[in-house]
Amino acid sequence: MDLKTLMKISYGLYIISSKKDDKYNGQIANVASQVTATPAQIAICLNKKNLTTEYIQHSKIFSISILTKEAPLKFIGTFGFKSGRNIDKFQNTNFKIGKTSVPIVLDYTLGYIEAEVVDSVDVGSHILFIGKIIDAQIIDDTKEPMTYDYYHLVKGGFSPETAPTYIQKVKKENTKDNSKYKCIVCGYIYDPQKGDEENGIKAGTSFAELPASWVCPVCGVDKSNFEKL
Repeated sequence: MDLKTLMKISYGLYIISSKKDDKYNGQIANVASQVTATPAQIAICLNKKNLTTEYIQHSKIFSISILTKEAPLKFIGTFGFKSGRNIDKFQNTNFKIGKTSVPIVLDYTLGYIEAEVVDSVDVGSHILFIGKIIDAQIIDDTKEPMTYDYYHLVKGGFSPETAPTYIQKVKKENTKDNSKYKCIVCGYIYDPQKGDEENGIKAGTSFAELPASWVCPVCGVDKSNFEKL
């Protein structure tokens, strides 16, 4: 069985946000689909371990920000590979509070949907939430939505382990040379010719010369999670 076949199903890439009392959180998701027209309802699927799942279970409301192709990996990494238990994802993010009082991410967003949970289904590792649509707006109709396929093939990104579409990657042993290396968690590519100047790594620094303390600038994992291209 080739599970990569599942990547050919048409998915998008979204930020699902919710709240718990006065706290906000959001995460990347690729499973969001309209299920009925009258009434207008939409379904999302989130891992039980995720903080956003906990917030939705508490507040029964959520928003969906539809990401554009322009969304950079670093932005996706903040919402997809870092936990709201450790950082405030909205601290440096452009957002607004919607009609349901949940945050709506506006950065790299072509449109958004707000919904109230009307039902949920336990599907094992994940929970399927079905929501009644309360509001929906287009922000920028000139942009194209980022599809799951585009994220993988063009952006070079991967799904986190808590995603419903996660497929385990096999790590390759690193060798000392000047080749490019890819993070197997988020897809970030370290290029020795460019270095990582934002984090003090000068251009021309090989992967082998990176200090042991260096971590992926997108998702924060260490060098052991990189493979040679």
